[in-house]
Amino acid sequence: MTDNGFDALPAELQDLYLGMQDDLYDGLKDEVVAATNAALNEWQQTPGEILARGLVAGMDVVGEDFRDGILFVPEVLMAAKAMKGAMEILRPLLTDAKDVQRQGTVVIGTVKGDIHDIGKNLVGMMLEGAGFEVVNLGINVDADQFIAALREHNAEILGMSALLTTTMPYMRVVINRLIEEGMRGDVNVIVGGAPLTEAFAEDIGADRYCEDAAVAVDTAKALMQIRRGG
Repeated sequence: MTDNGFDALPAELQDLYLGMQDDLYDGLKDEVVAATNAALNEWQQTPGEILARGLVAGMDVVGEDFRDGILFVPEVLMAAKAMKGAMEILRPLLTDAKDVQRQGTVVIGTVKGDIHDIGKNLVGMMLEGAGFEVVNLGINVDADQFIAALREHNAEILGMSALLTTTMPYMRVVINRLIEEGMRGDVNVIVGGAPLTEAFAEDIGADRYCEDAAVAVDTAKALMQIRRGG
């Protein structure tokens, strides 16, 4: 949600949101949760307003600084954990919220035979922080699980991760299944993981290769913009 009304908010509320962004950046979960509750209960802010003005705005800065090498994975994981604390409060409310423009739905998972999940989980949390609905299937996910989740959640994007060279080829198996099921035209596929390359992603028929979580978020946003004709 694009928010142009921040400057019109009461100074105290602006300070609350700016403090929420700073605390999120610093990974201070308790403070972010307290600010979320204050925005809801004391200021009667909607879940969409809190998401846009506090959480997404804060995670945008985290993503930019991670991409620029100012922040590193441990700091981003702390920020994502703080974000998760706030989302536990907002998620039940967001289901019925009318003012939230969801970016889209992404199904993510580490492919069959691979049990690495830190990078994939980081991608999921940052996507959620950017306003995406994220369905995280976990590790050792086979093609049937990916296909079922994409159908169940009507997802526009599939994100697959692999950290072992031996499991990388399974990504091609999943993409081929998408083609067989007649779903490939409806789903954008992004792939990532330490041993992957752009050439590999192109070879297996993926739409994009993402070298880290920040790039994955930017890529998912760009793909959704293209889908909407932006």
